[in-house]
Amino acid sequence: MTRSEGERGIIARIRQAAGSSDDLVIGIGDDCAVYRTAQGRVSLVTTDTMVAGVHFDSAWHPPRELGRKAASVNISDIAAMGGLPRFALLSLALTPAFASQWLDAFMSGFLAVLAEHGVVLIGGDTVRSEQESVLSVTMLGEMDEAELITRKGARPGDVVLVSGFLGEAAAGLALCRMGLVHDPVWQPLVRAHLDPVPQVTVGRVLAASGLVHAMQDLSDGLATDLAHICAESKVGAVVAAEMIPLSPLLRKAAATCGQSPLDWALAGGEDYQLLFTAGEQQAASLRALVREKTGKELFAVGRIVEGQGVFLEEAGQSREISYRGYEHFR
Repeated sequence: MTRSEGERGIIARIRQAAGSSDDLVIGIGDDCAVYRTAQGRVSLVTTDTMVAGVHFDSAWHPPRELGRKAASVNISDIAAMGGLPRFALLSLALTPAFASQWLDAFMSGFLAVLAEHGVVLIGGDTVRSEQESVLSVTMLGEMDEAELITRKGARPGDVVLVSGFLGEAAAGLALCRMGLVHDPVWQPLVRAHLDPVPQVTVGRVLAASGLVHAMQDLSDGLATDLAHICAESKVGAVVAAEMIPLSPLLRKAAATCGQSPLDWALAGGEDYQLLFTAGEQQAASLRALVREKTGKELFAVGRIVEGQGVFLEEAGQSREISYRGYEHFR
């Protein structure tokens, strides 16, 4: 392996070498691994690691909010398949300089999010790190196998939808880097970065509907995450720039930071909204259903097409944007 292979290359190598099992429904390559536990039921397992200086900056990320985020980003993976989160394991690699007050605040936030979603912490590990702190969470969920939504079902003609505004977390990160973390004007965007909300309820409604063809959460940005769905489904996608939901506050922040709000939405990452596809007629039904059940609005951003790759249509021009979001080792 060389550095040029990037994160996707590393995952592809590991995926090729991994084994399988008769009870394994989905292995490497989706938001969660899925295996059968009983007739008609499956368990979902996901894990995520956060490294100081890479995933968070302690200069502006308070420990309580960091604990909340560590739980939420893993619960979001369960939501991405329409599942119900149930149990969690937490592993901490802490530097000798960590304070007991920091740990108390971190655990307060972590356990608060678990309680909000009915999740129980059942174990983990603690070790010493000589350089940076590392947080690793494993989340377990469950659901009916018949309701399971993966990345593989997108079909040409499908509408591509998202469950909320995009680019908010990236805007919040930019504002934090500018020293505006406590400015009351920007708090909705700062909170989107520090304390994202996993869309479990929306995911459950979508799964129960039986109308969704493919789904995942938006962790690396629309350009990359839609490319994952397209690669697994062996299709392409076209996204319309004017359809991407950008909030007025996001546009204001972009002007303040000298950034493109569209770039934040396409490549910023960490929105943790749901990205999914459904047939054109079913999309309207899903929008009404989610609005009725959750009060949230769904936004259509494009369509699935024959071929491969993700393309952005903007001002009469088309350009490929596949995998333009965040990627480790790039």
